[in-house]
Amino acid sequence: MNPTLRQAYLEAMGIQSWIPRVDSSPSEDIAEPASEMSAQAPVANKVSGEPEILAKQPASLNREETPPDWLDAIPLPDDEYAPSATPTDLSDAFAEDLIQESSVSQLNWTQLEARVAECTACELHKTRTQTVFGIGSQTAKLMVIGEAPGAEEDRKGEPFVGRAGQLLTAMLGAIGLSREQVYIANILKCRPPGNRDPRSEESLSCAAYLQRQIALVNPRVILAVGAVAAHNLLQSDEPVGRLRGKSHQLNGVPVVVSYHPAYLLRSPDQKAKAWQDLQQAARILQ
Repeated sequence: MNPTLRQAYLEAMGIQSWIPRVDSSPSEDIAEPASEMSAQAPVANKVSGEPEILAKQPASLNREETPPDWLDAIPLPDDEYAPSATPTDLSDAFAEDLIQESSVSQLNWTQLEARVAECTACELHKTRTQTVFGIGSQTAKLMVIGEAPGAEEDRKGEPFVGRAGQLLTAMLGAIGLSREQVYIANILKCRPPGNRDPRSEESLSCAAYLQRQIALVNPRVILAVGAVAAHNLLQSDEPVGRLRGKSHQLNGVPVVVSYHPAYLLRSPDQKAKAWQDLQQAARILQ
């Protein structure tokens, strides 16, 4: 994207200009707050011990390039889903043989959305305003997978529409993509009461729906934002700080792990790392 256009785009979001900050120490790369932690779970996908060695970067994606303005945006009050500090058991396998609705794998987009809208597989259907299916291009090259709907998403039926959604839009714009060019979904299709962490049975109830969405989109890369998304997709109990920057795959699709935008609003010092993750995803798309 043209730098001038990107600057105007981000300024329209109310994002301040970027101010260089001193590089963080190496130890910060693996530090992980309690909110990003999850309980023990079997690791289904092997991850490399070192960050993926990538080809020489083009000038437009060079790490030394001036980072985008959203890196230093002033944190705003967040009305999105936010992981709690209490770990949740997410150890159940993210696999089709554990899903009761095996017929989901044969549904088209219209049928799948209708099935989700009428789903009563877990207790969340009793407290939802409406389901939050997903939005964006159904043939997107990049698929963004978050954690669970927040209050605003529950009201509007669309993922990432609050403050965290605005940041996500700015982040995507920084690598030349609009919301309309990607597909955005969550691990859960219904909001957990009180924005608590998803329970394992709730994640399993939605797993077949998300798997079918991934199959229908057939993206070239998946961006998993937040611990719940990363743990469910990769079947790993590692914190996001250890999963990011490495090479992962889900059924042959590259998966890039990063921090949830809601977390970045509360911890803006982690935005530089999120920018590195976006660059990693952008390189895969080239």
